[in-house]
Amino acid sequence: MPSSNAISWRLLALYSLPAFALAVPTIPVYVYLPTFYAESLGLGLSITGGVLLLARIADVITDPLIGIVSDRVSLRWGRRKPWIGIGAILCGLALVQLLIPGDFVGAGYLAFWAVLLYLGWTMVAIPYTAWGAELSNDYHQRAHITGAREAAMIFGILIAGSLPASAAALGWTERDGLAAAAWLAIGVGIPTIALLLWRVPDTKHINIPDRSLAKTHQKQTWWLTLKPILSNAPFIRLLSGWFINGLANGIPAVLFPLYLQYGLQVGPAQRGILIGVYFLSGILAIPAWVWLSRHWSKHRVWCAAMMLACSAFIWVPLLNPGDFVLFLMICVVTGCALGADLSLPPAMQADVVEFDTFKTGHHQAGLFFALWSMGTKLALACAVGIAFPVLDAFGFQPGQSNQASALFALVVIYALVPTVLKVGAVFLIWGHPLTSHRQEIIRRRLASKNLQPSEK
Repeated sequence: MPSSNAISWRLLALYSLPAFALAVPTIPVYVYLPTFYAESLGLGLSITGGVLLLARIADVITDPLIGIVSDRVSLRWGRRKPWIGIGAILCGLALVQLLIPGDFVGAGYLAFWAVLLYLGWTMVAIPYTAWGAELSNDYHQRAHITGAREAAMIFGILIAGSLPASAAALGWTERDGLAAAAWLAIGVGIPTIALLLWRVPDTKHINIPDRSLAKTHQKQTWWLTLKPILSNAPFIRLLSGWFINGLANGIPAVLFPLYLQYGLQVGPAQRGILIGVYFLSGILAIPAWVWLSRHWSKHRVWCAAMMLACSAFIWVPLLNPGDFVLFLMICVVTGCALGADLSLPPAMQADVVEFDTFKTGHHQAGLFFALWSMGTKLALACAVGIAFPVLDAFGFQPGQSNQASALFALVVIYALVPTVLKVGAVFLIWGHPLTSHRQEIIRRRLASKNLQPSEK
């Protein structure tokens, strides 16, 4: 296994680059696809929101299954690699169907391909993030690994976010932009994922000195497997804060096209610029957040970033239509905060996985990251499943002239509700107990018991 204190830049690049391809469809699927199906394809806000909510709930069921399988089933190619390969194929197929649909599609079409896409993403994302947690057992090195991965991811999101502006400049339609995102993800994903599976070492098994304990672990029921995880207070605290913060990020994401079009009243080219600036700010800020986390605990730095986002986003309701420059400044500040959202919590997740290994003697990174993924998906599902129907209930109708009360509801749901949620997340995370000093003690004790992951 790579040294606990160092990981080569080559290995870091090979591990991180697939995140670019995985991230390219993020904005098209989470931001543009709901409005595209609701407005352009005529499904309506409530139907689209309800279908995507149900698809997300169905998706959540598969998370612990994939997590447990990738922890316990070791094939000749490794524990993580087989599921990533299969999932990548499913993702490519579903992306083409969802982002390049026919002219007449219904709720069943959206539901089927959304479920298949989410399943493929699960099969890739959970083993992939768990694998990253196993590349190093150093508290600070983990922040570098997750920072590199999330920087590649944000770069992919940035490229995808620039597609609407590029499409508008080239005279393309919204459909053309979505199709371009699908083919870009597939074109980049094939070589980068192939190199990941070929060149990055997979942790094929875990050394546990008491083999009878390992055998017992294989036969555990679901409840016996989950019980120690549910009693892991640092994990529950972190997961709760992550869910609330995810909801706070998800609501503005799904309402972003509607707010820009009907609230701020800017055109497609300006929307692309705003998205690009937001994610570019996130990329540029990641090294600073990682550096700060070496001098101040990761959870405190994350809390500072969330409060920074609140301090900027709270001004959104005061903006008038056409205040492009002022909103651009807000995007810079909130984009910088996004860099901490993406790089620090996954590194903290690796710490709570190690804490569980110390307590139980079992290494269950896949299952932990499955539960982490469930929290992420539930937050996004609740975002679209709540925001769209509530907006519909206030009388907001896309493509029509809306009353002032409906537009006010759009702004409140878009900006003020997420701000309140982020403050709640800060209260949960501020006292997170796993500091660098405590994690170092845990790591030394695990090393003395030979409970660290080993290479393939």
